[in-house]
Amino acid sequence: MISVVSTAESAPTETGTPEPSLYRRIRRLFTRDLLVSLGLGQVLSLLICAIGLSSKFLAEDFHANTPVFQSFLNYILLFLVYTTTLAVRQGEGNLLAILKQRWWKYMILGLVDIEANYLVLKAYQYTTLSSVQLLDCFVIPVVLLLSWFFLLVRYKAVHFVGAGLCLLGISCMVGADVLLGRQQGLGEQKLFGDLLVLGGATLYGISNVCEEFIVKNLSRVEFLGMMGLFGSFFSGIQLAIMEHKELLKVPWDWQIGLLYVGFSAFMFGLYSFMPVVMKRTSAASVNLSLLTADLYSLFCGLFLFHYKFSGLYLLSFFVIILGLVLYSSSSTYVAQDPRVYKQFRNSRPAGDPSPLSPAILEPSVTYTSLSPESGDELPVQVA
Repeated sequence: MISVVSTAESAPTETGTPEPSLYRRIRRLFTRDLLVSLGLGQVLSLLICAIGLSSKFLAEDFHANTPVFQSFLNYILLFLVYTTTLAVRQGEGNLLAILKQRWWKYMILGLVDIEANYLVLKAYQYTTLSSVQLLDCFVIPVVLLLSWFFLLVRYKAVHFVGAGLCLLGISCMVGADVLLGRQQGLGEQKLFGDLLVLGGATLYGISNVCEEFIVKNLSRVEFLGMMGLFGSFFSGIQLAIMEHKELLKVPWDWQIGLLYVGFSAFMFGLYSFMPVVMKRTSAASVNLSLLTADLYSLFCGLFLFHYKFSGLYLLSFFVIILGLVLYSSSSTYVAQDPRVYKQFRNSRPAGDPSPLSPAILEPSVTYTSLSPESGDELPVQVA
């Protein structure tokens, strides 16, 4: 078997150059790609913040508890835009061709996504807001594990440190909520609500890892079109069974209609934009970026709902951003052949005089295998 390793690494600097200054080190860390990735992640967080605020107004001010109907509107928009786009395509990217090849996979993924949204929204009726915010972070270890085993992503120590800082930041925010007495949503069946959150977070992790694989290997439009097709179908069935009476209780007027339109627009924007960010980064990076969404909601609540302010909120924000910077500062390995990955870790690039040389950055690696009929394996080469 011939194993090929394609790498992207920086050119070595000249030997004998003076030690770079602190300013140059910071500038080397905060590259344009890093800043763009951080910015895109915060756009997703702002969209989630807008979704949460519109949903809060619907539930508390107008007593419209219709989470399934709200998701159904989003899936309908995805169907109208992306599923119809697949329907008019030609060739292998056509809707019928995709359904013939892998319809059952998208059906399962659609069910996973629908129930993930439903479980987390339903949990607010049984447990506290702080518990939801804290336990929802369970999606991060789920994504890391699934990416390791199924996408063969290999992480470095800096990635685990960055993820740990992000979780520490969200813990500071939850601690501030407890100190300030913000315990909305407390019910008698708190354990049941906590289990709902954990179940929803697990399903979110599965959905996000599948989304990353699809957008990086197939097509963003294919993913969104299939989600629109199966999501609208199954959420429509769930809506007819579970929420048809709740819809009759909604006091419909122009304000409620405007909130539903705003919620659907923000949700559609989130679903449409997330694959773009995920293709550029990863499912783990996106979920870490989304931790700031709760903080944006709290900052908005200071003005809209007169929440009490705590300095822990600012500390939490900066700790999460620091964790994101650390996580994004180094690339991950994507090893399609685990044996090649082990060979690479035990080898050094040609021309590198020392494994500790600071002049050469560790490359981002993608592995492929060719010519399986060959009996002897060639040594790994780093281009």
